[in-house]
Amino acid sequence: MIFYFSGTGNSHWAAELLGQSLNERIVSIRETVGVNTSFTLEKGEKVGFVFPVHGWRVPRIVMEFMRTLELHEADLQNNIGHYTFCLVTAGDTIGRTMERFVKLVKDVKSETPLTLNAVEAVIMPESYVGLPGMDVDKPEKEREKIGIAEKIISNFSSVVKDQKVSQSNLPLGWEHLKRGPIPDFFSGPVGAFFTYVLVTDKPFRVESEKCVQCGICAKVCPVSDIDGGKGKEPKWRNNGKCLTCFACYHHCPQHAIEYGSRTKYKGQYFFRKRN
Repeated sequence: MIFYFSGTGNSHWAAELLGQSLNERIVSIRETVGVNTSFTLEKGEKVGFVFPVHGWRVPRIVMEFMRTLELHEADLQNNIGHYTFCLVTAGDTIGRTMERFVKLVKDVKSETPLTLNAVEAVIMPESYVGLPGMDVDKPEKEREKIGIAEKIISNFSSVVKDQKVSQSNLPLGWEHLKRGPIPDFFSGPVGAFFTYVLVTDKPFRVESEKCVQCGICAKVCPVSDIDGGKGKEPKWRNNGKCLTCFACYHHCPQHAIEYGSRTKYKGQYFFRKRN
């Protein structure tokens, strides 16, 4: 079973590739969090997690999911445990994201305790456009990143399929994660600033003359933060749930959504826009 969260489709694609290769079912965190986070595992079933890095940290929706997740055993006599893995997608370095995630895994309510066996990170096309100077990649760069990521995911699926483990106490692949310079600083103070200051829906606005009231933005929002739908101009709820994943911005077919003045003249990206 592979649990995934995705805003603009990168992590959904990665989860699909892993699911197909490993013959494991994939489950959307977006669709289950706050609804039903209790699952039953078959004997020998693997447990995977796929999600994007948000501000060098685990996305808030994933943290919420992990804190309420309950895993039960179909075979009540099973005491072997389940091979567990995590793959994150990122625009660049991941800081201490995986260290933070390990703590969440250890606290999951499971009839057989989870231990993270293997980890991986892939660089995907840029989708964060909320700061000056940050924009989507050019199409050729998108294709290059996706091609490299596909090879990495294929190799990682082989690792998981063979249930390879590290000779140390750390998950396989731990030492090779691209954490970047001073990862504690970026996942710490910078990540905190990102989480508590930049993660907000307040700058979002819609240019009424462009909006065709198609309802796509409300449909793709992973936390139902948009009051909208067919025939309605979107309004953000300002309820503290926004993840600034920019799914609404990127999926708008008329490019009618802006994030203050920070997205003026910037491009749009979601995984299947050009792929």
